[in-house]
Amino acid sequence: MSKIFIISGPSGAGEDSVISGISKSFPIERIVTTTTRPMRAGESQKNPYYFVSKEEFEAKIRNDEMAEWAREYNDNLYGVTKKELERVGASEKIGIWKIEYKGVITAKEKFPDIKSIYIAPPSLKILRKRILKRDANVSKEYLKERMEYTKEWMKHEDIYDYKVVNEEGKLDKAVEKVAKIIEANFNAQSD
Repeated sequence: MSKIFIISGPSGAGEDSVISGISKSFPIERIVTTTTRPMRAGESQKNPYYFVSKEEFEAKIRNDEMAEWAREYNDNLYGVTKKELERVGASEKIGIWKIEYKGVITAKEKFPDIKSIYIAPPSLKILRKRILKRDANVSKEYLKERMEYTKEWMKHEDIYDYKVVNEEGKLDKAVEKVAKIIEANFNAQSD
């Protein structure tokens, strides 16, 4: 687990962009989350999730196949199987685990040696703009829901080992900071 890093942040914070950026510096292997949420246009199995029915997910919980899981803001289940952690742990690459804060709480309890990095938005106002920029047709209800969830997320910043603010127009700086955190921790573990 020592070569697995959690990268986490609310929708619109830019964690996917940061992960994409660090993949240019390190060979990475993403831990794929399993979810019950419906597949969206342009998505496929394993990209970006393993999509399963609620019944399948609940069976995995009962059979102790989940390393961590949570019911999220949209009432869908999200989690990572033990098998998936083993797959990434066996690779020669640095594992990147992107999860919601509830998952981070569970993961840190079960795997305290995993370092977690919080990708924070510079402000709620900018986060709101980013969500609208990504999807101009987003409903007011969805936007309100996302903002409330983000406020809840921000109350849990202390669960992370590191915090990197993804400033507007300065993605490269955020990527550089995250890469340095990974490099420092990976080198410390190798010594």
